[in-house]
Amino acid sequence: MANRWTHQAGTDPYNQFATPRDDKLGKVRDPLLTASRWLKRRSQKEKMFLGSLCGLLALFLMWLVIEDHDNLFIMAEFVHFAGIGMLLYKLFSKKNAGGLSLRAQELTALFLGIRLFCSFMMEYDIHTFLDLLTLLATLLVIYMLRFPLRDSYQAAEDSIQSYVVAVPCLLLAFIAKPGTQHKLIFRIMWAVCVYIEAVSVLPQLRMMQKAKVVEKFTAHYVFALGVSRFISCAHWILQIVDGDSFLLQAIGSGIWPAMVLLSEVVQTGILADFCYYYVKSYAEGSGVIHLAAGIV
Repeated sequence: MANRWTHQAGTDPYNQFATPRDDKLGKVRDPLLTASRWLKRRSQKEKMFLGSLCGLLALFLMWLVIEDHDNLFIMAEFVHFAGIGMLLYKLFSKKNAGGLSLRAQELTALFLGIRLFCSFMMEYDIHTFLDLLTLLATLLVIYMLRFPLRDSYQAAEDSIQSYVVAVPCLLLAFIAKPGTQHKLIFRIMWAVCVYIEAVSVLPQLRMMQKAKVVEKFTAHYVFALGVSRFISCAHWILQIVDGDSFLLQAIGSGIWPAMVLLSEVVQTGILADFCYYYVKSYAEGSGVIHLAAGIV
């Protein structure tokens, strides 16, 4: 009986379920690898078209699935918090701060702190709680960079000082600020928060550009910021799609709504450029991100 099994299967005589084709199972194609190779062969225009199509599809799914579009803001803040979590995982597990910008984290903590204070004074809600969590996580990152892991922090590469970004935002806030009934100081602080948030990632992008090759966890963090920004923009787009004319009217009602829109566009543009290289690197199967010279 054993000889018959051996003759029929050509394998272990004690494996009666073996077949002559068992050794070919390892040759089955990986669908993800196949898709990655197919995408790599596409032209630049085709890749841009596919990326735009995926973005539109994501917007359509959000419009279809999420009934209250205000929840998109909560999703965006959660994604930001998750991005900070990736940095903390890197810092605690790898014990290395290489590739991470302290200046960008300081700016993030600054606008989160201002927004948290204004939220307590002006509009306390669920966003306040999420901002508090993100601020605490960001402060922990700053602590790790300044103290336990300061030897691995690349200060020489982190060349854009925080005040170079923050001071122009402060000056702009005196010119363009909300026209609400709140005290002047709160309105100026809120405007500062919006402007700093729009450009807070610049030191990080500049540092990554100097490094030529972007560190993996830092890249995941910046990509999370890009996803967060996409979700925030989706909120405004879907509001207009649903027929909310207030947004269109607000843009033409003064300089502040126009500046808020401009801040959204600037931040989205900055992060979209990086996200393009991030997705491109993984679509090509390498996962190694090289930033172009003109990204910052």
